[in-house]
Amino acid sequence: MSQPVVAVNAHLLSGEASYRSAGIAVYIEHLLRYLPRVAPELRYRVLLGRGRLPAEVTLPVSRSRWPTHRPPLRIVWEQLVLPWVLRRQRADLLHAPAFVAPLLTSVPTVITVHDLSFLRYPHFFRRSRQRYLSTMTPWACRRAEAVITGSEFSRREIVAALDVPPQRLHVVPYGVAARFRPLPAAQVAAFRVRRGLPERFILYLGTLEPRKNLPRLIRAFARLRSAVPEAHLVLAGGKGWFYQTIFAEVTRQGLQGRVHFPGFIPAEEQALWYNAATIFAYLSTYEGFGLPVLESLACGVPAVASNSTSLPEAAGGGALLVPPEDEEAITTALAQLWRDAELRASLRAQGLRHAARFSWERTASLTAEVYRKVLGQDTEVNG
Repeated sequence: MSQPVVAVNAHLLSGEASYRSAGIAVYIEHLLRYLPRVAPELRYRVLLGRGRLPAEVTLPVSRSRWPTHRPPLRIVWEQLVLPWVLRRQRADLLHAPAFVAPLLTSVPTVITVHDLSFLRYPHFFRRSRQRYLSTMTPWACRRAEAVITGSEFSRREIVAALDVPPQRLHVVPYGVAARFRPLPAAQVAAFRVRRGLPERFILYLGTLEPRKNLPRLIRAFARLRSAVPEAHLVLAGGKGWFYQTIFAEVTRQGLQGRVHFPGFIPAEEQALWYNAATIFAYLSTYEGFGLPVLESLACGVPAVASNSTSLPEAAGGGALLVPPEDEEAITTALAQLWRDAELRASLRAQGLRHAARFSWERTASLTAEVYRKVLGQDTEVNG
């Protein structure tokens, strides 16, 4: 019997030094790294646009000539061209890792739905993207043989909002790359000097976009400065969309010298930024998983995070959890963690233990179990 062929739509791998290389792109990259190791009995075909695979990934690639880095053309390619590509590749299964799959294809499909923010908070999105996701994702999920999501919170959301039968929905938690770990103090100190960073600061690392609740974090930080005048806030990450209010809030609060925007942080530097920080702050309004919180904990940096959506799952016992809409509570938690070294040490220990439970190898292994189930190779998926 020939090996089943699994096609993975990797057209969201952009290779750009921007927010497009975060989030879903990280998820796709790590699946491609680990799937051949954990499930070598399957054959893989990577469907790619102009993006690049990580150097260590040597899977066969089917590269499209379409300029699919442009969203309208990628949508057309996915719906009209991808079914033909799957037939040509003789694929036995398609993994669509970003919400949507072709509606008309004879190939069994697995879809990853990372969150339902486009339904819960439509005003956080450009109108065209929100309409596309809110229309196509429910249709695609109803047609898919299996749907993957990263947290128990997202599983409940999808069952309730998209009417996906629970038996077709699988929780596969995301992982933490090995580079996210406590680094030697001398290496971190040299990085601070090289980057001109203060000895102690509060860090946010992620895309600058509305769902991340950054204006509220900035206002909470402005309150904090009356009690902790030496504090700095670093908002690191690429510009996403509707980010102008973030910069405007810094100006409104008169914090230009205390809030810093280093821009997009490449993957190879992220662990250094986490290690250099005193506190990690992630007060998102809505998250389907909250990977940056887990990465900060893996680096030994305690967090202040939202007490809602999926973030308590990501944080485990390594964070102080507060309502994301309560600026006073955010300020109080930041001040408490800034001043209390014993609390930071306790949360650091708990966070390291919690983060050690997550790996991309396990993510790939559980994903491969979903593939096998769809392909008729009976297996039990336990997230």
